[in-house]
This record gives sequence, structure tokens and C-alpha cells, in this order.
Amino acid sequence: MTHFVLVHGGYTGGWIWQDTVRILRGQGHEATAVTLTGLGDRRHLATPTTDLETHTEDVAQTLDHLDSPECVLVGHSYGVHPALCAARRRPGRVSRLICLDAPIPEDGESVLDQIPDGEWRARIQRRAADHDGWRLPVPDLSDTLLWGSLAGVGHDALKRLEQLAAPQPLATLTQPAHLTGEGTRPPVTGILCTREGRASIAAIEEIVATGHPRFQQLTDPGVTFFELDTGHYPMLSVPDRLAEVLVGAANGEGHRIAPGPETPGPAHT
Repeated sequence: MTHFVLVHGGYTGGWIWQDTVRILRGQGHEATAVTLTGLGDRRHLATPTTDLETHTEDVAQTLDHLDSPECVLVGHSYGVHPALCAARRRPGRVSRLICLDAPIPEDGESVLDQIPDGEWRARIQRRAADHDGWRLPVPDLSDTLLWGSLAGVGHDALKRLEQLAAPQPLATLTQPAHLTGEGTRPPVTGILCTREGRASIAAIEEIVATGHPRFQQLTDPGVTFFELDTGHYPMLSVPDRLAEVLVGAANGEGHRIAPGPETPGPAHT
């Protein structure tokens, strides 16, 4: 039996994991869905000072209050940032970190820093400035640049997403992740949602083969990958398949990436 702790991404809340939680519990696992401060049914708690540190503490407190001695921590999209920060602060509590359709942040890197398109970053800042200065308004569902791919999400789930989405505090996206001086990073699994030409294992292998130092950590034996043929919200589009992959990842399964012929050995962090 595994205890999964599920951290949602931007604009959403713990409610988005409803089907995944039901399926995992039906298989005999434990599952806890975190709702980050200022989002979901905690939207009324948002303030201009709600930032990545706030959300990191949300996840850390959840870990502290678990009955299980350790868990598998799952971060979707933005949720990987507070999940990784919390895992580093609670060494020994997280047996594996699962990054669901999200890159792993580096020390000193914010969510906006991970966006290579400068105009896109500026657009996000303008949206907050035009709203109230400190929150990003909920995008229209047609804006897949901000939502990510909604491929495979049914009509009822889309309506629920539209109804329950909440503005995202801007400081959660601009505050850098602070990972130095923390505990070691747990083993990692990346789940890539590949529909509509998104990232794939083959693409990651090509990047690793370039020899860029940043990506050599992906060849560590503790790092595994899965692909899901769906959009950015598998908990809404393919919850059964997602639950299956989460259990496999918890058991250490998945594709491992070998160092390229001209790359150094794996870098450990």
C-alpha cells in the first residue's frame, strides 16, 4: 500500500484529483489531495503575499500530518515547484517525487524563469497588472497557451474546471525555488503528456544526448519516465490510466534514459 500526496497545478485545487483519489483508494492505496492557499476552496485566503513559500509550507504541513511514515509526492504542472521544495525540507518523508507534465525546477529558478518566450512572460505580468496587480485572472478555456492542452477532457469536466478555477497569486510564479541547504532530492519520475505534439521520452533522450550539464541528472538510475497519450490534465481525461501509471512509478517502474555516447555520467543532486 502506498500513500500518494497529490499537489495540483495553477488555477485549480485539490478537487481536480477527485477521480484519481477515488481510483487509488479503490485499489487499496491512501491518497491525499492538497489544496494550496488561495486556490480551490481556499481561494478566500489569497493575499498579495501568497507566494511559493506559502505553497511549500502547505505541502510540508501535509507531509508532517500524515500517519504514513513516507509517501509518494505528485506535483502537476506548477505544483511540482512547492512539491520539490517541500520534499527537500522533509528528507525521508518522500520516497519518490512524480512530476506530472512538468519540468524539475533548479535552485533559484521561478516558474516564469522556466518559460523561454519573453513575450509570454510579459503577457502573464500584464494580465496580473490589468487585474488587481497581484493575481492572474482565470484564463478562458480557449486560451491553451495559459491552460495547456485540454485534449481528452470531457464536457462535464470542462464545465467543472471553468466553474471551480480560481485566480493564481502572481508571487507563486515569480518567487524563485530555494533548494540549497535542503535535504537530498528523492528519486524522480516524470510523466509526459504527449498529445498535440507535446514533450516525449524520445525528445528528452535527444536533449540528454547533447551533453548539456543541466540534463545529465535525467540519466540517474533513480529517474524514470512514462508517457500518457493525452493532454495536460490526465486526472480529468484518463484518471484510470493515470492511477495505473502512478502506482507503477511508485514501484520504481518506467523508462530509464541512458547517457549519450559523448555525455558524462549522471550528475547527482
